[in-house]
This record gives sequence, C-alpha cells and structure tokens, in this order.
Amino acid sequence: MAILGWLRDPRAPRVCVISGDEGCGKSLFLAWLAEQATRPDVVLERRVHGLVPLAGQSALTASWLLAEQLGSAARTPGELIATVAADRRRTVIVLPDLHHSAAPEAVEELICALARFEQVRLIVETREVSAELSALSPAVMDLRAAQWRDEESYAVWAASAPSPEPDAPSGGQQAAPDLDDPSSVCDIDPVQVTALYELSEESHGGLRAAWLRAGGALTRPCSPAERALVLWAALGDDADPRLADELQALAHSEGWAVRWKRVRGDISPPWPGPALALSIGVCKTSGSVAVLDHQGIVRLVAAGNGEAHGRLPHAVSGATAVAFGRDGNLTVLDGHGRMTLQHGPTVPRSTGLASLLETESKPLEQLVAAVEGSATAVACVGDALAYGNGAGAVRVRMLNRGTIDVAHEVLHEGAVTGLAGIELAEGAALVYSGGQDGRVRMWAPGRAPLASALRERNCAVTALSAARTPDGPVLVIGWEDGLVEYSAVEAEPAARFFRPGAPVRSVAALANGDVLVGTDEMLVCLTPS
Repeated sequence: MAILGWLRDPRAPRVCVISGDEGCGKSLFLAWLAEQATRPDVVLERRVHGLVPLAGQSALTASWLLAEQLGSAARTPGELIATVAADRRRTVIVLPDLHHSAAPEAVEELICALARFEQVRLIVETREVSAELSALSPAVMDLRAAQWRDEESYAVWAASAPSPEPDAPSGGQQAAPDLDDPSSVCDIDPVQVTALYELSEESHGGLRAAWLRAGGALTRPCSPAERALVLWAALGDDADPRLADELQALAHSEGWAVRWKRVRGDISPPWPGPALALSIGVCKTSGSVAVLDHQGIVRLVAAGNGEAHGRLPHAVSGATAVAFGRDGNLTVLDGHGRMTLQHGPTVPRSTGLASLLETESKPLEQLVAAVEGSATAVACVGDALAYGNGAGAVRVRMLNRGTIDVAHEVLHEGAVTGLAGIELAEGAALVYSGGQDGRVRMWAPGRAPLASALRERNCAVTALSAARTPDGPVLVIGWEDGLVEYSAVEAEPAARFFRPGAPVRSVAALANGDVLVGTDEMLVCLTPS
C-alpha cells in the first residue's frame, strides 16, 4: 500500500494525514496498519513505535500515553518533546481520531512540535485537514478519493463490521467521577478523570494536585489499587488528612505501604528538593540519607521519617552522584566526572594537637585520591570504592596492607549509569552495575563476572541500590521509563514494582527493607507490606 512506500521513502514529508468521513474505510485501514506495523518482527522501515487513539484525549494525556510507549516517563508535552528531540533513532507515531480529541488545537500544537524533528514520522488521522496541519506540507490520503478505495473489499468488511455512530468518539460514556472521592477517581476511566481535573479550579482535598503530579502512572493500564498507591505517594502535606487513610485502604493489595513522603511544596517537614541522587547506603552513626539536588547541594534527611538532619556546607557544581562511605564521609561526583571527598557533618573532627599529629589520610580519602579519569557512577561497598565510566568499565579499589588493589571489568556497552554493592565478608563484595544499555550486571571483584545480565530491558538504568535486609539481600533498580523494580533474593514475592509517575532519578535500599524513590517532584519511602 502507498503508506508503506511513504514510510520507506526518506525524501517523503514527515507527516502523513489520513482524512475522510467516518464511513470511508479509515477504521479498516488503521486497524490493518496497527496490526502490520507494530509486530516485533516487522522490518525497521515499516515499524510503528507509538500508536495513541486521540478520542477523548487532551494534549497532556496523549503525551503520557505516547511517552509510555516510547519508553519515557515524560509528564508534560514539553518533556515529551525534549525526550523525542534527544533520541536520534527513527520514530514513527500514529495518531488516529484527532477530530474526536478533547482539545484538538492543543493536540495539533503537540503534533506540529514533534514534526520538527528529522527522525520522526507522524501518521495523523482526522476528518478534515486543518490549516495548522496543512502548514506542515504533509502527504495527504483522502480516503474518499476513488484511488484509495476498493469498493468490493470494503463492502465485504462493512457487512461484517459493527456500525459505530457517525462522529461519535470511541469508548462510550461512563458516569462522571466524584473528584473528591479517592475510590471514584481510582475506578473510573483515568483519561476522563484527568480531563476533569485539568478543567477544575478546585483542589478536591489535594487529589487534583496529586493526580496531575503522578501523570502517566495513572493513565497506563493498571488496577484501582495501583492507582491508589501512586496517589497516596503523591499527596502533599496540604491534602485532607483523611485521604491518606482512604488511599491506604484502597491500595492494601499492592504489596507496598507509604511510610513517609515529601513532595514539592511541602512545608512541615520541608521538601528537600529534587532528589537527583541518593546515597547508596545509610550512615550508621546518624541514620541519615544523603539527598543530592539539582544545584549540587547535599541535604541529609532521617531515614525513618524524612525529617531534616542538616546539609553539607558546600555545594558541588553540576554534581551527579553521591555515596556514603563506611566512616560517614561522602564521595560526590561533579559535573565533569571528578570525585571529591566531603566530610560528613556527623563525623567527629580532630582538633587541637590531635589534628596536627594526624599525618595519614583516611582510607576513603586515599581511595578517592587514587581515582584516575572521569566517572559516571560511584558506590562505597564496605571499605572498597567502586566507580564506572562512560565506556562501560567498572573499577573497584580496595586498601590492602597500605597498598591499593584495583579490579577492573568492562560490563556495559555505553556509560555505566548506576552502581551498588553488598559486602559479603571482610574484603569480599558483590558489585551490581546498571548501564545505558539497559542491563544490570553482577560481579564479584577478583572473579569473572556472570556471563548474562541479571536484568535487561529496552531502556536505560537510571539508578541502582542494594542492601542486606532481615529477609536477605535486595536489589532496587530505577529504569528510564519510570519503573522501580524491587528484587528480593530470598523473600516472597521475589519482585515488586512501583511507578511514581515522574522520571526516577534515584533509589536507595535501606537495611530494614524499606526503599526510597527520588524524582524531581517527590521523595517517597515505601515499605513492603
């Protein structure tokens, strides 16, 4: 068919508009296209990467659904556009039913923005071609024209197919949800709920802000209990206090409970800022977790309740990662991949004569000083320092009777994006690494790494953490598409999942089994239930 020739032709316009009346065969054509072009085995030139029916969708909900299909956790049209712009791979997007969308003009703005990128091809289905779409100089298939119609085949299909009401958006109508009732909004069509919250100017007890903050985690296919958990985690401190109890009851089957959370705008206790990175471990002397924000400021919060424990005195420009050492001091990676040692505020400092007599560097200080080249990830595992680079290599440095031993393995294709580890015994450790290649690898320094990845997905690892808990070792993975995966080696269930709705910037596994999840909007502590 002509559409396949358009997909294969690099000189063709970036946008193809399929127009015509409801009964002219568009449904048959788009159903065929969806079936033929989204199969895993379809050739690259014919593959469709995103297909979002626009009936009833706003620009916001369309962005959420499209982001999920493209492996992103974008929460706004702007974030989606930035994600697509940064990914130079060929991307084909099909958008049926533009004329039935909840906000056609806003959706057209999104389409026009996506059409600017050379790697993007858009197939848009609508009744009539608007001036905005015409300005894109699209290829147009008007299915009312005889050249696109096989009347005999269409008659056979039409005789057997149901007859939708003309000009009626698909999906039917549901009862309007009660926007003040958690049970109602978790049960009703989430696209309808989102559209109503977008139009509303009321807070609905805090549910509206939580819903829009959680974004695509609520509109993706999931159970009412999962939606309740996500909403519970996204509630601000100004929300009706009764909502948390109601959402907790609705989410009881999800296997998680929210121990505490801080979201943007919280005052008591205050939100610590975007959680760009969290410490891999918890400082035993203070029970604090290091939270690195977008300005390079490291704040400490209590692991048990999120209360503020102070901050490091100096910000690190462009900092990307932070890790607690065994002694309570921290290593911080700056924007150039350089590693620096920061003195923990709870670590006693030598004073007076004792400080003058100290001539030997501390163990972690010696290891940090020995690091060469730039790093992309860092972790302290017992007394060892592990770090990865942009070429997929992981190095582990350990002090051994006054000398520094180095173990080295190339574990990933592309940059190492996360590191974690568990100390098995004195001088022995397991190191976990996550990469831009979407793989999580396990390696015991001094031995050959496992040949296969522990986990592998078609999106990058954004954060990694591991801990020994009363139920055995756990590994927590943050993925680029917004999924948090909790794997317990010896406990049941072996895997749990959580989606906060925003891009996952950081995770931290705590020794009691709890998990911290950090995003640009929130920091939440989950406990397995």
